[in-house]
Amino acid sequence: IEELTDLVEEAVLSEFRRLTDRGGVLGAMETMYQRNKIQEESLHYESLKHSGELPIIGVNTFLSKEGSPQQMPREVIRSGEDEKRLQIEAVEAFRERNKAVSGLALEALQQAAVRNENVFEQLMAVCKVASLGQISEALYQVGGQYRRNM
Repeated sequence: IEELTDLVEEAVLSEFRRLTDRGGVLGAMETMYQRNKIQEESLHYESLKHSGELPIIGVNTFLSKEGSPQQMPREVIRSGEDEKRLQIEAVEAFRERNKAVSGLALEALQQAAVRNENVFEQLMAVCKVASLGQISEALYQVGGQYRRNM
């Protein structure tokens, strides 16, 4: 236990040194160090889990009564060209039908976001007259779009 405690303490102190080297917590936040570190660790954890290097009972090991170490992939169901076309036509018809009112609703959503108000009420109203793409684009225009550093 003492050895494990020493390893944890060493890792924590090492991380504190990395934060200090970046100008403390605020300096690290400016360079998005914490966010990037969380993303890296999450990606590492997921790759270990999916490769089987990190066995997790019920997730990637011992999934069946026989104790199979592999998870059987499920069949992927894809939509056909007709289904895709019908969905696109439905969205286009929805946009056309609500063209007169969607602009005002999207503008109200943008204003709520800019004023840092709770946008939930505006979202509930705008989703009745605008597509997800229109809503996303309206919010990107006022708030920007997050791009993960790779």
